Amino acid sequence: MTPKTILQEALRLPIEDRLTLVEQIWDSIAADSAKVPVPDWHKAELDRRMADPNPARLTWDELQKRLDEPE
Repeated sequence: MTPKTILQEALRLPIEDRLTLVEQIWDSIAADSAKVPVPDWHKAELDRRMADPNPARLTWDELQKRLDEPE
């Protein structure tokens, strides 16, 4: 089967079954995460953030408060 035919078959499933399928696929990817390619720009961004001596860190409560404030 091709990915296209698998998708066509999956789209015929009820939504609950599709959600279960997505979870199972995601779990299989997470279990093999060492094989997932990481783009160079992700690595560069992580390096940049880790090198920042004064990262802006907010607690969850601070972030929620900031998001609730009108602009």
